[in-house]
Amino acid sequence: MAAATEVKVDVTVAQNLGLTAEEYQRIVDLMGRVPNFNELSIFSVMWSEHCSYKNSITWLKTLPRDGEKLLVGAGEENAGLVDIGDGLACAFKIESHNHPSAIEPYQGAATGVGGIHRDIFTMGARPIASLNSLRFGDPSLRHTKHLVAGVVKGIGDYGNCFGVPVVGGEVFFHPSYNQNILVNAMSVGIVRHGETISAVADGPGNPVFIVGSATGKDGIHGATFSSADLTEDSAEDLPAVQVGDPFQEKLLLEASLEVIKTGAVVGMQDMGAAGITCSTSEMSAKSGTGMRIDLDKVPTRQANMAPWEILLSESQERMLIVGKKGREADLLAVFEKWDLECAQIGEVTDTGRLEFYAGGKLVADVPSEPLVLGGGAPVYEREYSRPAYLDKVEAFRTENVPVPHDLKAAARTTFLSPNLVSKAWVTDQYDGTVRTNSMSENRPSDAALVRIKGTKKALVVTTDCNATYVYADPYRGTMIAVAEAARNIVCSGGEPVAITNCLNFGNPYNKEAYYQFVHAIKGMGDACRAFNTPVTGGNVSFYNQSQFEGGRVEPVYPTPTIGMLGILDNVKFRMTLDFKDQNDVIYLLGDSHDDIASSEYLRRVHGIEHSPVPFFDLKKEQELHAAVAGLIRKELIKSAHDVSDGGLFQSLTESAMAGGHGFRIDTSAAFRKDAFLFGEAQGRVVVTADEARTSQLEDFLRESGVGFTVLGRVEGDDLTVDGENWGELAEWMVMHELTLGAVLEE
Repeated sequence: MAAATEVKVDVTVAQNLGLTAEEYQRIVDLMGRVPNFNELSIFSVMWSEHCSYKNSITWLKTLPRDGEKLLVGAGEENAGLVDIGDGLACAFKIESHNHPSAIEPYQGAATGVGGIHRDIFTMGARPIASLNSLRFGDPSLRHTKHLVAGVVKGIGDYGNCFGVPVVGGEVFFHPSYNQNILVNAMSVGIVRHGETISAVADGPGNPVFIVGSATGKDGIHGATFSSADLTEDSAEDLPAVQVGDPFQEKLLLEASLEVIKTGAVVGMQDMGAAGITCSTSEMSAKSGTGMRIDLDKVPTRQANMAPWEILLSESQERMLIVGKKGREADLLAVFEKWDLECAQIGEVTDTGRLEFYAGGKLVADVPSEPLVLGGGAPVYEREYSRPAYLDKVEAFRTENVPVPHDLKAAARTTFLSPNLVSKAWVTDQYDGTVRTNSMSENRPSDAALVRIKGTKKALVVTTDCNATYVYADPYRGTMIAVAEAARNIVCSGGEPVAITNCLNFGNPYNKEAYYQFVHAIKGMGDACRAFNTPVTGGNVSFYNQSQFEGGRVEPVYPTPTIGMLGILDNVKFRMTLDFKDQNDVIYLLGDSHDDIASSEYLRRVHGIEHSPVPFFDLKKEQELHAAVAGLIRKELIKSAHDVSDGGLFQSLTESAMAGGHGFRIDTSAAFRKDAFLFGEAQGRVVVTADEARTSQLEDFLRESGVGFTVLGRVEGDDLTVDGENWGELAEWMVMHELTLGAVLEE
């Protein structure tokens, strides 16, 4: 092959790199000449959807970005930053690693975890917790089992070695993810005010360093790979999947936090998507400066790497640092102490251009600002149209669905859904207790709680999204995702503060998929404004689709995952979901509805896929959250658990299993019994109270205007519904714990 700079660049070459003919012409006009192959490669990755958000930024800008506790908002740095009091701030973010995980599940998931942690500690924050949100296809398929095993092991191995606990997350299965799985990873870190660092390249003449692992050929064109459809041929793109080393990242974490304290650092950015290209361009564009980089000085793992390979490599565990001129020795000493390679590869300039040299020759010369989001990268508003399948959704009629004669059998069928049973087979492979910050070891809450040592505070964090709701109604379904995240935090004793999001959708050129995206953004914005939870940033992942027999290609279910941060000011008000004592009174807060739409029960028992979203009222949801928070602060309740996936019976059984106590309830609803027990109408929470406090509790609820129902009592070792014994709690616990593992290992 001819040297890259000798490749004759034309529109065909540009299209092979993922650019359109119009974008190629735009590059020629911007450069005032035809770019060489190295330069075209730079534009191809920086203008990919993964880096530029060119098909999504118009709508992302409509999301609420302001909040009284927000210190760094969306797009300003590598992650959002929120004031949590006591001179501390929390950095948090969620991102996807979908396509790499679908091709090479172990490394794809592992490097997704590593990448999101680097986003946190490059800001000067120490990661203290991680979460994830995973979507897989039919669990009975051999391919799905292979992907689950690889992803879970990748997450577990990387996180366990790196030393950050996995404190929460979610795992869902649906055939729409058969080929294109979703692997979303979230990291949460703590930093003191005044100790953060920005991804800037201020000060012409300041030295530029690359630190960490040597650069190899893994991950080349990874950003482009993530900005295209996943097909049967995608396995050929395996080099686009990075390879991780958690032990190297641990050293990089400690060295990075230490070098910041020396005062010798001007700016720092991790090398994620697009590697050196992205970090040099974004840091320069943010400061209005440029860089002169000598690629020959970049430590490499392979000999004779071409300039474009070095520029585009996404090798893991690497950082770009701009140091203070004259303080080079201080900076180098820290990385030498941690036995990490640190090489000066260039310097900051005042030209506004990125000049890359190799072999003593200028091999690429491009302006920095037009490469980046908000600079000169293209921005599109795609056409969208209402999906045809919504006709089937709207045609659904509850009255056409018979009520089962045997509700006990229906309860078991629903309960055994892979989406509802225990995920212990997954979570047991993660270390959830390292660093001793997690508070969810023995008594679970709806959200994960993480101690902030040296204070009375705890962070309350969760990831949530029921994609079947979003499929049924992208607008209201995404509102529900935000509301459920907030409800989980409130039920745990916390106050919702802000969100990060991971927006997983199909091809943006697919009008129906783009309709889902647009309406999901609208729903997210409205819900976040209602709950006063600004969006601090996140990730857009388009081009998620699966191919079925006969060549049929369909987008995955739209999955706008919500990662929400809450704060618990005093851990004494922590609330858990487990039933505490025999004879405690069980209440259902909020109104029940004659509604089985989009429920796990409807899919599992009746085989109906298309139905509307369950009942949801944003104002009632807000009132419910305020009431639950008040009950917790007044110490009137002993447990709280929201009603969500699986409905009321699922929530009751989960609380019973967590506490080791059975229950006796009566259903007195004036509508279908299956809807009362298994319907997933939103805005409901199950709480328990000591009988001596019930009058105070009921008075408080009447004053708050929130409806409530006395369901029954915590009682015995069985589950009793309307006087009928539905079996021993121990039997349900065995089913709950063993089902998923049995399916995945058979």
